[in-house]
Amino acid sequence: MKSLELKKLILIGASTGGPAHIEKILSSLVGLHDTAIIIAQHMGADFLPSFVKRLREKSKQNILLAQDKELIFANAVYIVTNNCEFEATSQGIRFHITTKQNAHFNPDINELFFSALPLIGQYTLLPILLTGIGDDGVDGCSALAQKGVQCIAESQKSAIVYGIPARAKERVQDVQVKDLDEIISLIHTFGASYV
Repeated sequence: MKSLELKKLILIGASTGGPAHIEKILSSLVGLHDTAIIIAQHMGADFLPSFVKRLREKSKQNILLAQDKELIFANAVYIVTNNCEFEATSQGIRFHITTKQNAHFNPDINELFFSALPLIGQYTLLPILLTGIGDDGVDGCSALAQKGVQCIAESQKSAIVYGIPARAKERVQDVQVKDLDEIISLIHTFGASYV
């Protein structure tokens, strides 16, 4: 599909416990139609290529490690690294990836989510914060929520580590709290298919 057909973006941020949950989400999906999934999973840069390889083996999705200046296409899943932001162009949206020496996280979920703010109105967004330690992604999610975007946080029941989603529940306006299976169903309703 052409990048101009892209209409919806599912943004997923995760830390500790995230890989298994991401694998479950992606293995349950069949197609993404007019939707792309962008995943920021805290992980050392050296481990991300093997993570992408494992996800490809477990899923029928087109799973890619995001590259700087790469256009985002519908019906694809991108795993981001470093400080990754969205950049609007005349051809669609693409990734702008930089490396910061003093970065606290790889990748930085907040930076990714904040960069989606200018996309509101052009694309339909679904930001999701899964299991993890700390609060990376919560400020970015809160900023999107303040602009009317519905944000999702994983429930304590299914989260392996109830850190990031707990902070989101406390600080993100009108956040919806859902178990992992409910999140999978929501992704299906939003723009994908699942088995």
